[in-house]
Amino acid sequence: MDSPARFLLLLVLFWYPQASRGQGELKTLTGYAQGTTYQLKYVDVQARNFGKAIDSLLAEFDKALSTYRPDSELSLFNLSHAIAFRSPYFYPVLKKSEEVYQATGGLFDPTVMPLVEAYGFGPKGRKGAAGFDLDSVMQLVGFRQISFDSVSVRKSKEGVTLDFNAIAQGYSVDVICDFLHSHGITDYLVEVGGELRGSGSKPDGSPWVVGISDPLKPSDLLATVKIKNRAMATSGNYRNHYEKDGVSYTHIISPISGKPGISDILSVTVFAADAMTADAFATACILMGIDRLKEKLPDLPGLGIFAVYVTPGGKTDTYISEDLLPFVSGKER
Repeated sequence: MDSPARFLLLLVLFWYPQASRGQGELKTLTGYAQGTTYQLKYVDVQARNFGKAIDSLLAEFDKALSTYRPDSELSLFNLSHAIAFRSPYFYPVLKKSEEVYQATGGLFDPTVMPLVEAYGFGPKGRKGAAGFDLDSVMQLVGFRQISFDSVSVRKSKEGVTLDFNAIAQGYSVDVICDFLHSHGITDYLVEVGGELRGSGSKPDGSPWVVGISDPLKPSDLLATVKIKNRAMATSGNYRNHYEKDGVSYTHIISPISGKPGISDILSVTVFAADAMTADAFATACILMGIDRLKEKLPDLPGLGIFAVYVTPGGKTDTYISEDLLPFVSGKER
């Protein structure tokens, strides 16, 4: 779920409109949702247009998990003590949040919302940003203050709020993919606001190919990546920031220290089996820093990493996890 507080590194998508005879038509859909754009490519022998259905699906998703809609299911929970789930989306995103929270030692934590608001990166904007008592706000942060089951979700104290902006946009990609699968579509590339997931191949049998841009020169590509039965999400800490009284504030905030994350990683692209997982880990990987990320990666099975970071000598370098190397090409290897 995108917002002004959530920067996603530009991913340049290489779309191929041609289709081979007898293998289905390559359909292209584009639109707007969650404050950003979406693009779909899928191969369908029936040449069906799912545009209206996708728009309706994303609208319902937004009603569930948007922090910018006062009437969303998430917003209603943030204003109350507990709610019973009314959509099929809230419980799965909580389950995944708990999983990634535990796997990252708390670096991914959707209860970071009070900090996001305090620093001026939330729906209320920068009014009064950075003028707050950090210790007081930190009393409201911590995923252990949330309890839930498959029916409802509760909080331990008033003021605890959830922010799914670091996971929900990836989840929306998975929701679209599930919809396509339910209609017999197995060859597709789905992208929402830079988060994407690919399955199968193009009509001619060649793989879907996407590009990762240079965080310092977004118009330039660092590499291209072949995507098949895999999702990817990118996070960067260098665009959405501001300065106040000589201090720089970035939108990626550590839920452990309560302070904007200071990291040698400029951007990180995470590859996983689903986009929700990739999206959630991307933010946490930024906060880890490159050395801890390399050390931690063996404990995170199923994840691939493409990170751009600054060396101690001030130079920009690239780290690519070994499992990704066969699928990556470009000037940085």
